[in-house]
Amino acid sequence: MKIVYFTHSLISCWNHGNAHFLRGVMRALVADGHDVRLYEPEQSWSRENLLAEGGEAAREGFAETFPTLAPRVSIMRDDAESLDAALDGADIVVVHEWNEPPLVAAVGQRRLRNAGFALLFHDTHHRMVSDPQAMARYDLSAYDGVLAFGETLSEAYRRHGWGDRVFTWHEAADTALFHPPSQPVQRAGAVWIGNWGDGERSAELHDYMLSPVSALQVPLDIYGVRYPREVEVELVRRGVHYHGWAPNARAPEIFARHLLTLHVPRRFYVTQLRGIPTIRVFEALACGIPLLSAPWEDSESLFSPGRDFLQARTPKEMQSLMQDLLHDRTLRESLAAQGWRTIQDRHSCVHRAQQLLGIVEQLRDASAQEAA
Repeated sequence: MKIVYFTHSLISCWNHGNAHFLRGVMRALVADGHDVRLYEPEQSWSRENLLAEGGEAAREGFAETFPTLAPRVSIMRDDAESLDAALDGADIVVVHEWNEPPLVAAVGQRRLRNAGFALLFHDTHHRMVSDPQAMARYDLSAYDGVLAFGETLSEAYRRHGWGDRVFTWHEAADTALFHPPSQPVQRAGAVWIGNWGDGERSAELHDYMLSPVSALQVPLDIYGVRYPREVEVELVRRGVHYHGWAPNARAPEIFARHLLTLHVPRRFYVTQLRGIPTIRVFEALACGIPLLSAPWEDSESLFSPGRDFLQARTPKEMQSLMQDLLHDRTLRESLAAQGWRTIQDRHSCVHRAQQLLGIVEQLRDASAQEAA
């Protein structure tokens, strides 16, 4: 089948975690024999920051890591002829919610004129709950369905009338890239790979990461972007090693050098969109590194807390569990092995690629029944 995906960027993963997931899913679909075509806009906030941070070498790194995808990525020009050419012969079309409303609407208009492809909207953000007025700018009237990256987000779409045409499509780990090291590696300290963001978890990062590692004097490495200057100064004062941006493809080797990693969810995914983990949870477990999480409700039973990872309910418990992990090799090995098995069994990008094909088949069956 010909599968067309419109994304904010596949080339850049700079503050764009969804690119990690899409790369893995699209690579799996290509390996399965599908004709995958990927389009991103001429001006991409993530790609512009990638080039400013890492230069041309950063962009070339994508092609080196994903050789089957690089020739399939096209920069989308803002004209009707380019859009028609992109959609020609498509069987499945997916448009990500980071695209501009005019493009979302234009693809929908083509769907009304051409019943030959299934059209899906892919939402991986909290705006349907946090800013529904912004989401009202998107004309989804011609879309066959919505892919939402968590059940609580799916519920929000159902409340807006989507019924059984919204599907929960969780993120997952690209296990072709994220896996335990092939050879034993000397490990030490803790690591956090994540962006500071917009104040959505500032207090939590202090309470559940910076304070415990300071109290225990645990070496901590941080990789990520958008850290305010005053936070960088605080990290230096605490003895934390802040490395700035790192390409996502380097994450497995970074994980491999550390005894444990941390999960500190953004506040929205604790209070209003419960049950949606960040993609780093999937990726860390796939790499076989013990994970220690701040409070987060796994309401969809994606994992087995206590077996796949440890979860702290308070900052004091976080410090206690961190100390346990640092001094108990058997516990670390047990968590790493179980977390890796859970990813292999349920949460790889290959699983999600097959789920996508199944969703499209389900929509087509429903459409055929309605026509009959």
